[in-house]
Amino acid sequence: MRYAIIGFSVAAVNAVKAIREIDKNGEIVIVSDEKKVYSRPLISYLLAGKIKKENIGFIDGDFDKKYKLNLYMSNTVDKINFNSKTVFLNTREKLTYDRLLICTGGVPIKPSIEGYDGKTKGIFTFTNLSDAEELVKYIEKEKIKEAVILGGGLIGMKAAEGLLGRNIKLTIIELTNRLLSNTFDEDASGILEEKLKSLGSKFIKENTIKKIATKSEKIQQVILSDGKILKTGLLVLSVGVKPNLELVKGSGIKTNKGIIVNEYMEASIKGVFVAGDVCEGKDFISGENSVIAIWPVAAKQGKIAGYNMAGKKEKYDGMFAMNSVEILGIPTISFGITNPAKNNAYEVLKKNETNRYKKIVLKDNKVVGVILVNSIERAGIYGLLIKEKLDVSGFKNELLKDDFGFLLLPKDFRKHF
Repeated sequence: MRYAIIGFSVAAVNAVKAIREIDKNGEIVIVSDEKKVYSRPLISYLLAGKIKKENIGFIDGDFDKKYKLNLYMSNTVDKINFNSKTVFLNTREKLTYDRLLICTGGVPIKPSIEGYDGKTKGIFTFTNLSDAEELVKYIEKEKIKEAVILGGGLIGMKAAEGLLGRNIKLTIIELTNRLLSNTFDEDASGILEEKLKSLGSKFIKENTIKKIATKSEKIQQVILSDGKILKTGLLVLSVGVKPNLELVKGSGIKTNKGIIVNEYMEASIKGVFVAGDVCEGKDFISGENSVIAIWPVAAKQGKIAGYNMAGKKEKYDGMFAMNSVEILGIPTISFGITNPAKNNAYEVLKKNETNRYKKIVLKDNKVVGVILVNSIERAGIYGLLIKEKLDVSGFKNELLKDDFGFLLLPKDFRKHF
């Protein structure tokens, strides 16, 4: 059996481990357009100068030998012929396969802005290691002291953390009315905003960049939708990421936002599997397919895909949106549906103290969403409640208490775990 994997991050790593549990000797070929395997969540610490490049990995140096891999690093795939089961590389090499795993991840969304053609110096995205490295080089060369970040989502916040680590003053421009609007509500966002303000950062909300002014091909100013002008020598575009579907365009593979898979992580073409940020798989809470572009989902999907590629039937029962991230020293965790529709279907419990915030979202007396800021000690139990769909009506009033814990759960439930 010959396995081909396109992309080499957490989904691929877990797929390899799963394949080798079942098939010790089948050939595994991996193609990656990057130089090394690394942890993407750590690039903000690299930007801040807190860690070195050699410490950004998450697998052992002998991983490829241990798992008997044939690696094509710093290579790109030009196209895939799904009929002949052939992968064509930019080097004109051809790789054939019996089972294929596509884990090409996501690519940054580059907004259409007047005056920006992709060549302007001083404008960066922030999704991979090369982005962080190029940012560091430019900051040091140009002696950047101030910067603008377009987008107040998770990528924007991690970029902010990295830049603040270099004592760069920031202006953050966000289209919505708050930071981290996809997962946080106004109360949770407010805590983060106050922390950023204390570090000298400024915010411009419900606005965006309309035009960029340059001089000698370098960014000089950004002009906002309301006409306001900001001088800056550095702009980070962090408006979002979308699944990288380039290789499957026109192939007949079913896609929506991502590549659609069944419960075995298999795409609409037999023998082709998908995992990670490019994948549109089952959402545990809604039961519908969706793209959940986070590390633990990619890891789980990669493992399930690997098992099925090697012939062990394993079903993916879905996962839910979750983010566990420390931003500027503030630990935060969010699970599931955090900003529910304002109707009678949902019940919201809140506890808002100075710099500490808890929010529990219930539906039919079951936890479906959680936000925790500076108070994350019970996160594992809340996650378990979501996963097990436990009726919490008997202890609903205990959910927000600081001493809420495992012993407050029903005896039969505790015994099971």
